[in-house]
Amino acid sequence: MYARDNVADAKELQQRLPEWPQVAAATDMLRMLADPTRLRLMALLCEGEYDVTALVAAVGMARPAVSQHLGKLRLAGLVSVRREGRRALYRARGGHVRRLVTEVLHAASHRVTGAPEHD
Repeated sequence: MYARDNVADAKELQQRLPEWPQVAAATDMLRMLADPTRLRLMALLCEGEYDVTALVAAVGMARPAVSQHLGKLRLAGLVSVRREGRRALYRARGGHVRRLVTEVLHAASHRVTGAPEHD
């Protein structure tokens, strides 16, 4: 089989590619998760709702830094916020985001521990 034999399939492959707006949004989301502090915050926010005070205590960073990270995660569509009186409660936005964070942390755990991969 020659490489040129695959040319006929190129158009079909191009049609199966995700559209650029979807790729751009996914890239932005992944870029936000590429920061260790934000990934740690997301791991907590996948478990439930927390205010900034609780998150500051959990990650051991200054309040302004945590607030800035939360703002970036919110702009990227990874976090939602709701008001309860004067408190703002943050959580991971939707099942897709929670599964993404959970899966990447599980994959990392397998890599670190040497556990076999799942099919």
